[in-house]
Amino acid sequence: MADESKFEQVKGNVKETAGNVMDNKDLEQEGKEDKASGKAKEVTENTKDKVNDF
Repeated sequence: MADESKFEQVKGNVKETAGNVMDNKDLEQEGKEDKASGKAKEVTENTKDKVNDF
């Protein structure tokens, strides 16, 4: 599951960079949203793991 959140962050980074290079603000924004979503999922997974370990 952690791999999925990392993949989403990488995908978002690629989209954001591509949007920036091509001056495509929609693609850049979509990339930022993907990165944020992936990061949120990662934090949630880490929190859940820590609670289960406790």
